[in-house]
Amino acid sequence: MQKRKYAIFLLLWLFLTTARAQQEPSFSHYWAMEPSYNPAAAGKESKINVVGAYAMTLTGFEHNPRTMYVAGDMPFMLLNKRHGVGLQLMNDQIGLFQHQRLLAQYAYKQSLLGGTLSIGIQAGLLSEKFKGSGIDLDDTSDPAFSKTDDNGTALDLSAGLYYQHGPWYAGLSVLHATAPSIELGERSIYNISRAYYLTGGYNIQLNNPLLSIHPSMLVRYDGTAYRGDVTCRLKYTHDGRVLYAGAGYSPTNSVTAFIGGLFHGVMLGYSYEVYTSALSFGNGSHELFVGYQTELNLFKKGRNKHQSVRFL
Repeated sequence: MQKRKYAIFLLLWLFLTTARAQQEPSFSHYWAMEPSYNPAAAGKESKINVVGAYAMTLTGFEHNPRTMYVAGDMPFMLLNKRHGVGLQLMNDQIGLFQHQRLLAQYAYKQSLLGGTLSIGIQAGLLSEKFKGSGIDLDDTSDPAFSKTDDNGTALDLSAGLYYQHGPWYAGLSVLHATAPSIELGERSIYNISRAYYLTGGYNIQLNNPLLSIHPSMLVRYDGTAYRGDVTCRLKYTHDGRVLYAGAGYSPTNSVTAFIGGLFHGVMLGYSYEVYTSALSFGNGSHELFVGYQTELNLFKKGRNKHQSVRFL
């Protein structure tokens, strides 16, 4: 049993330092969580937006990654110009490692070519923790592993561009622009790579006024590896009722199924991601999403009216 725990720890360490070195969990509901990877999307609508998500990755494995995300954003007017602000908190845990972030966002919005261009910046703190006291090894004198609980913090800066024109949108951003390094105790330095994001989507209204199709994409690159996601959802809207279902595909990674809807003013969604590797169907990823929007009377009647695309 001790050897098994030791092997699991080594596998988790390898997983952390390779596949998750970019420190960016992948959310299946990325299309409803745009500020999580692009600060320019903060305040994109004339509404207060509050979202939350909880993802369990590689279910069935001991110490599997679990990620919690909570955020809110809103627009405001200043000197007759539109602006946006946002705040987000993320907690990402895998085994004995815990990654946390608390970030604030600001976006300046300018009319351009019939649409709206947003320029956003993001600043906050990243926190890394390692629970060395939880290590259970056969050789307790092994100097390669810290037996104490270590933690460290660093300042994090990000920036992005976002353009919205009628039914379509596109965005480009870089997270961790300064590539911060975090010292964990006296033995380890945790380097965080820059992550580049490209996103886009289009809302297609069908001949049936109750149905619409919403394709979207997100590509992420950290200088070494990339991940792409292509998603398509069918949405039903009638008399205040909203239901959606869809599927997503990430080449060489996974296939995802979505379902959700608006219930008593709250958007609830669920997705299950099945990996296309040798893992079994039951070792996929569950994700729960919740979102709430409320109107703001910040703009003059008839100006800047547009349909919400975040929860569509």
